[in-house]
Amino acid sequence: MNHKRIALLFSGQGAQTVGMGKDLCAHFPQAAELFMKADSILGYSLSKIAWEGPEDQLTQTRHCQPALYVHGLACLAALRSLAGNFPVHAVAGLSLGEFTAHAAAGTFDFETGLKLVSQRGTFMQEACEATQGGMAAMIGGEEQAVLDLAQDTDVDVANFNSPGQIVLSGKSGHIAEAVASAKEKGIRMAKTLNVAGAYHSRLMQPAAAKLRAVLAQAELHTPHCPVFCNIEARPVAGAEDIRTTLERQVTGSVRWTHTMERLVDQEHCDLFLELGPGGVLSGLLSRTRKGVPCLQVFDMETAAAAVNALK
Repeated sequence: MNHKRIALLFSGQGAQTVGMGKDLCAHFPQAAELFMKADSILGYSLSKIAWEGPEDQLTQTRHCQPALYVHGLACLAALRSLAGNFPVHAVAGLSLGEFTAHAAAGTFDFETGLKLVSQRGTFMQEACEATQGGMAAMIGGEEQAVLDLAQDTDVDVANFNSPGQIVLSGKSGHIAEAVASAKEKGIRMAKTLNVAGAYHSRLMQPAAAKLRAVLAQAELHTPHCPVFCNIEARPVAGAEDIRTTLERQVTGSVRWTHTMERLVDQEHCDLFLELGPGGVLSGLLSRTRKGVPCLQVFDMETAAAAVNALK
C-alpha cells in the first residue's frame, strides 16, 4: 500500500437509488451480513426496499436514512475484504452520512448507529409532516448574497455544499419568495428541491429534541480516527461533543464546503473514497478543490477499481 492520506466520505439523503447494495451483497458476504442484520434489528425488510423499491418507499425519510447508513458500511466492508485494513486519516459524512462516518470510526457499533438513524429518520419524517416546509438550491451566487437573501425571506441556510452552491430551507411560502428574489441578489439560478420538508432548519426542532433524548442513552466510544462534524467543519472530541454536534446538525447548517477545504488544506488528505450511491460527494469535492482524487465505491466493479488505486 502507498502512503496516501485517505479520507472516507459517506452519502447523505438524496443519494439513494433503488438497487443500491444488491450487487455488493451478491459478491461480498460481509456486505450481505450487514443488510441481513439490519432487517432483523429493524423488524422489516430494509434490504427489499433498498434493492427492489418501490422508489417512493425508499425515498421516505424513515427508510432512506437507515438504507444509506447500511449501504455505506457495506461498501466499506467490501473494500476492507479486498484491500485489508488500510489506514484511514479522517472520515466525514453529509448530514445523515455523519452517523455512518461515526460507525466507520468505531464511535458506536453497527446496531447502535442503525437504531439512531432509524429513529432520526422517523423523527424527521414526523417533523416534515407537521410543518409546511421546503428547500431550494442557490447556484452561482456570492455566499454573502445568499446569506442576505435567507435573512430577508426568514429562511435558514441548510447546506454549504460547494463554492457557488448553497441550499436554503424553511417554510414553503418563504422558500418560494427566496426563489423569486434570487435574481435580484445576483444569484444565477435558484431551484426548488423535491424534498419532503425543511431539513436543517428550525422547523426540525422537534426532531432534534427527540434525537437528543436517544443520543443521551447511546453508548459512545472514542473514534479511532478524526470524525468531522457538519455543524462546525472540525473533528469532534469526546462523547458530549459528539452528542451535541449530532443533535445540532438536525436544525443547523451542513458546512460541507468548509469540511472539504479543511480535509485537503489542513489535514493534507490526498485520496478521498466516497462510500455510497450516486457520486454526489465526488462532484462537490471537485468543485471545491479541483483535481483532488475522489473514488466512488458502491458496487463490485467500483470496489475493485478502488483497491487498485489503494495499491
